[in-house]
Amino acid sequence: MSAVVSAVGLTKRYGKTTAVDNVSFEIAQGRIVGLIGANGSGKTTTLKAILGLIPFDGVLRVLGLDPRSHRDELMESVSFIADVAVLPRWIRVREVVDFVAGVHPKFDRAKAERYIANTKLKASMKVKEMSKGMVVQLHLALIMAVDAKLLVLDEPTLGLDIIYRKQFYRSLLEDYFDAKKTIIITTHQIEEIEHVITDLMFIRDGRIVLQEPMESLTERFIEVRVGQEAVEAAMALKPIDSRTVLGQTTMLFDGVPRKQLSALGELRIPALADVFVATMKGVSA
Repeated sequence: MSAVVSAVGLTKRYGKTTAVDNVSFEIAQGRIVGLIGANGSGKTTTLKAILGLIPFDGVLRVLGLDPRSHRDELMESVSFIADVAVLPRWIRVREVVDFVAGVHPKFDRAKAERYIANTKLKASMKVKEMSKGMVVQLHLALIMAVDAKLLVLDEPTLGLDIIYRKQFYRSLLEDYFDAKKTIIITTHQIEEIEHVITDLMFIRDGRIVLQEPMESLTERFIEVRVGQEAVEAAMALKPIDSRTVLGQTTMLFDGVPRKQLSALGELRIPALADVFVATMKGVSA
C-alpha cells in the first residue's frame, strides 16, 4: 500500500530563513505519528505543506496528490484541528456544526449530533458558557463526524490541563481511530502522547533528526544507571546523554547492544522526553 504522506527533499524557505531543510519521510496508513520539536523547529511549516497551505520545493504527495495543485480534492479526505481554544467565544454549538457541515463534504451531521447528545452540551450554548472540558467535547464531536483518511492535529490540547488532555486522546483512540485512518500530531507535551503514538519524528532546525516506530525505541535507546566503578568504561561507549544526581550517574545510549551495557549497571527503558532532550542537544556528555 502506498504511503499516506511521502516527502522527498521537502524544503521551505522564508527569505533567507530555511524553515524546512530538505527532509524526506513516509507515513503509512493506520499510524499515529508524533511530530515533535521545539518552537521554530519547522513542525508547523511541515504540516502547512502537507495541508497545501504554503508553496514549497521538493516532492510531496498526500493521499497520492500534490497538495499544491490538488488541495480542494485533498481536503475532502483530510481533517485539520489546531489549538482547541481557538473557537470564538460568541459562537453557539449549532452554529459550529452548521459551519463544518457547510465546508466539509464528508461531515456527518447526524453523527456529530449523536455524540453531542451524550454530553452536557446544548445546541444553543455559546463557547463562552462552556468549561474547557466541554470545548474538548465539541471538538471531538466535529473530529469524529468527519470521515477523513488523514487527521492533522497541531497542538490540539494547548492550554488545557492534564485531565482534559487525557480525555481528548482517550476519546480519539476509543471513538475515532481505526486501521484505515492516519493521524499526525504536533505537541510540546511529549509525555501525554508517548502511549498514544505508533511512530515519532523529532525535528530540529528544519531537519528530521530521528524517525522511528515506537516499538523499536526500546531496542535502540537504553538508559543505564552506572556504578561508580564503571563510569570510565561507560563513557568509552559514547553515551548521548549523562546526568549525575545525588552521586548516581545515569547515561543514555543509542544503538549500543544491550548485552554490552548490562555489565555497566542497571538497564532501564528511557522516557521519550529524555530521548528527545538528548537528541535535541546532539552531543555526548
